[in-house]
Amino acid sequence: MSEREPSKLTFPCEFTFKVIGLASDLFESEVLQVFRHHFASLSEGAISVKPSKNHKYTALSITVTAISQAQLDNIYQVLSHHPLVLFAL
Repeated sequence: MSEREPSKLTFPCEFTFKVIGLASDLFESEVLQVFRHHFASLSEGAISVKPSKNHKYTALSITVTAISQAQLDNIYQVLSHHPLVLFAL
């Protein structure tokens, strides 16, 4: 998103991230640590874990209450540079 283009989201809003990586407890704990750093709290039921068919990969769906586009941009930046994260959508 360019800096001139305004966000199409109205904040605060519920926003769901999907984060994919190789299946491991370390992947899940590292990703959750990133989210806990960027969001004050994660509500119960905010996290859904889905293994791939062959259990090689794990997809985490994490729903948060975002307060700004900058907050979303910041966490995407951190996730995209994390060595255990293959994709963040």
